[in-house]
Amino acid sequence: MWSFLFLGLGIGVLASIPVAAVWGRRTERRVRQLEQRARAAERLAELGTLTGGLAHEIKNPLSTVGLNVQLLQEDVHGLSEDAGLSDSHHEGLGRVQRRLESLSRETHRLRDILEDFLRFAGRVELDPKTTDVHAMVGELIDFFEPQAREAGVNLRTQLSADPSTVSADASLLKQALLNLLINAVQAMTQARERDQAHGGADELIVRTERGRSLGGDELHIHVTDTGPGMTQEVAAKVFQPYFSTKRGGTGLGLPTSRRIIEEHGGHLSVHADPGRGTDFTISLPA
Repeated sequence: MWSFLFLGLGIGVLASIPVAAVWGRRTERRVRQLEQRARAAERLAELGTLTGGLAHEIKNPLSTVGLNVQLLQEDVHGLSEDAGLSDSHHEGLGRVQRRLESLSRETHRLRDILEDFLRFAGRVELDPKTTDVHAMVGELIDFFEPQAREAGVNLRTQLSADPSTVSADASLLKQALLNLLINAVQAMTQARERDQAHGGADELIVRTERGRSLGGDELHIHVTDTGPGMTQEVAAKVFQPYFSTKRGGTGLGLPTSRRIIEEHGGHLSVHADPGRGTDFTISLPA
């Protein structure tokens, strides 16, 4: 009898060793991920401190430049209406006007880049509250749907019947999700203009589902488009600051979204099929 008892205990101990090893590896991997996030957050904080002031110093005189360009445009326009000027003078004023318009566009573009940078590099201060993600998604869809429709994109939702309550800063979460929606619409529009291969009808779907990870229950928010997709090489770079495949893109929208989601204790991932579409997934602790 005792021999059978000790045999059973031995088998139980031996059986638990692989389970303990697997659990240990998972815990170790989780700890490494948390350490990497902490180091990344520290580097971002240093970057924000060093460059935020510099960006503000550039933004202020840039606004002055933009204002003076606008005043010059008004002066040139007033001169061009003078009927006593010769044709050569009118032609010269036309060239000046076109150059001022180009300067005004570039000034606005630089200001937009600086504002995107300040949002990315600035301190993220969460005000977490109990948030119904489905209600938040509904509000955002109502706001963004006219813009998507104007771009020829059919925007729709597939919301899970499961509870969608999380602890989150609703305004920042909306910003992260809005960045993904804008990115998807721009990608599909650009593919259409360039006659690139894509997934068919221009559809953008926001879908939710519950899932599990090593940290426990999660709420997943998928933003799926039928655009041109991307290669694995491009997908590996999309969250890098200033990397962009879009014409005129600043390359800060997706990194900003990822930072917001990580500040919530979640993560943002991407899966793409070249020529078929892209799926961005926000995963939040439920």
